[in-house]
Formats: sequence, structure tokens, C-alpha cells
Amino acid sequence: MTPHTEAGPPAAVAGAGSTDFFVIGTDTGVGKTFVSCALLHVLAQRHARVCGMKPVASGAVRTADGWLSDDALALRACSTVSVPAALDNPILLPEPVSPAIAADHAHVEIDIEFLAQTYRRLRARADAVVVEGAGGFHVPLNDRHTGADLAVAMGLPVVLVVGLRLGCLNHALLTAECVKARGLRLAGWVANHVDPDFLFADENVAWLARHLDAPCWAELPYDPTVDPVAASRRFAAMLVA
Repeated sequence: MTPHTEAGPPAAVAGAGSTDFFVIGTDTGVGKTFVSCALLHVLAQRHARVCGMKPVASGAVRTADGWLSDDALALRACSTVSVPAALDNPILLPEPVSPAIAADHAHVEIDIEFLAQTYRRLRARADAVVVEGAGGFHVPLNDRHTGADLAVAMGLPVVLVVGLRLGCLNHALLTAECVKARGLRLAGWVANHVDPDFLFADENVAWLARHLDAPCWAELPYDPTVDPVAASRRFAAMLVA
């Protein structure tokens, strides 16, 4: 599968008036970490200090160094500046479930303003920041707020990762509509082949290209063996193609 090349992030970044992005997905498990890592590589071509941020990670692994998030570790590996974990992954929850439920189980309060302030502190140490959301755009963070509220609090241009599988057209349009309704700008979107048996994938990508009010930055092939760090440079090459 060849990458879609209507537009590339360098031009989009230049036209966005921002070096920071908030990466969301049509669902969980659609490749947000892959895309976030690739964007870090793209931004590093223009900026010396780039850093990834995973504000809320639910689902951690216990190591000799304590609980760690695979997503946060991947973002750190693709960043060019090192910051304390309290800045790039301020909330880490062990249970691999919705953040609101994981937070309840861990007796943790997810505070939107605290996360926005943490982003601003991180931003003071970097020239460009890629923030990876958790789950889908409206994933619950607590009884009052969702991931959409966090994106609004940070006020960043949004990058949408569309997992190409049955239902993706509806999910992509609903998410894009929600982004617009919240007063945020959809800077671009990435089509990711997550289902090798998905019928008429090319037609789905073409339909989205006609109906999403943002450029398609890349179309990523299906690869079940890939990991974010190993693949991110290759994905970055696709994004700038």
C-alpha cells in the first residue's frame, strides 16, 4: 500500500501557527502512538527540542523501576529532550481500562486543569510537543470530563488517526464533527490499516479524503509485528512523502 500524499506535515505545521499537536483516534488501538512518534521525528527535522507527552495512561507494566506505560516509553524514545516523568506522563494508571474507571480503582483524581498546567510546564522545556490522547476523543477521564475537554484545555491543533476497519467512516465523521464543535482545528488525519480483512479499504480512504475537512497526511500499511519505536522513522518518511 502506497502512502497517501495529498499534503505533508511540514507544510501543515508551517501553516498551523503551532509546533504542538494533540493526537486523537477514532477508537483505542488505532495507532495513535505510532503516529505520535512519527510526528516527533518530523518535528525534530525543524526543532532541536521535541518532546512527547502522554497526559493519562491507563494500562501499565510493572518493572524493576516501578510501573511504566509502553506508550509513554515509546514517546520518550522518540523525543530529543528528556524531562521528568511527572511532566511527560503525569497520570499513570495500572488497569488497562477506561481512564475514569482505572482512576477510580487507583483512587486517583484526574484533574483537567492540572494536566493543562503540566503541558505548559513541559512546553517551557521544549520547542515542539506532541500530546497523545487516551482512547477515543470522548474517552471519559472522570464523571465530568472527557478527552475532548482535555484537548480544549490545551487548545492544540488536532491530528486524527483513523483505524481502517468496519465502522470507520461513521467514527471518523463523528470525531471530526466533535473536534469542530469544540472550537478546535483538525490539522490533518492519518489512515491506518488495522484490519487486514477490511473490504474496500481504498474506497473508504478516498471517501474520507472527500469528506473530512483536513488533509490526509499519510496512509499506513497493515503490519501486526510493528512497534512504535522501530516503525516511527519509517512512518515519518511516509508523513513527509
